[in-house]
Amino acid sequence: MADASFRLAAVADLHGRADQHGRFRELVRAVNGEAEGLVIAGDLTDHGTVVEAETLAEALALLRVPCAAVLGNHDFEGNQVKEIVRILNEVKVEVLDGDHAVFDRRLGIAGVKGFGGGFERGMLQAFGEPAVKAFVQEAVNEELKLEAALAQLEISRKVVIMHYAPIAATSLGEEVELRAFLGTTRLSVPCEAFGALAVFHGHAHHGTLEARTPKGIPVYNVSMPLLRSALDRRFRVVDV
Repeated sequence: MADASFRLAAVADLHGRADQHGRFRELVRAVNGEAEGLVIAGDLTDHGTVVEAETLAEALALLRVPCAAVLGNHDFEGNQVKEIVRILNEVKVEVLDGDHAVFDRRLGIAGVKGFGGGFERGMLQAFGEPAVKAFVQEAVNEELKLEAALAQLEISRKVVIMHYAPIAATSLGEEVELRAFLGTTRLSVPCEAFGALAVFHGHAHHGTLEARTPKGIPVYNVSMPLLRSALDRRFRVVDV
């Protein structure tokens, strides 16, 4: 049925390393058995190297369900983003950066990496030094990319994946001094404007599992370290 819910698996912060062959095969097998699709919300690799991506791709090639991902800050560390994306695409992982994927003609996924900048009244503004303005502009650019991705989705049932958090509440548990660098409220604006059913993010390894945007959209922190400590699971399954 067109209006049937979609059983979606979600995870972030895999931090795959070159010497970890086989580490994620059991995760992939479990996803194949429990879900209709998988989203990965950034930090697929630990240092952003081609070899790390190749090792992870060995496991992801075993997926029998569609998969979409966004990159995280760790994936940029090695300055090999284009190669990482190519390797993931070869095993049918759609890497989103201001664009979208559609699973089974039933669920739309819009994705961006996102960026930091703080939340609500503590959100950094583009004022003062050029470096501050450039930092804020990066977050604005990610917001605009997400808006464009959602606008392209001609499907009513849609979710958003990003690496950085769109609300403060799912970063609670992290050091207070770090929270401004874990996400920004700017990322929640397009989600609410375009009626996303849910948002999935990572990055905040010691944050909070879930909360809601001001308009009530569920936000899930699916960072693997958090899922393992709080749920004794390596991924989360949500019906959307």
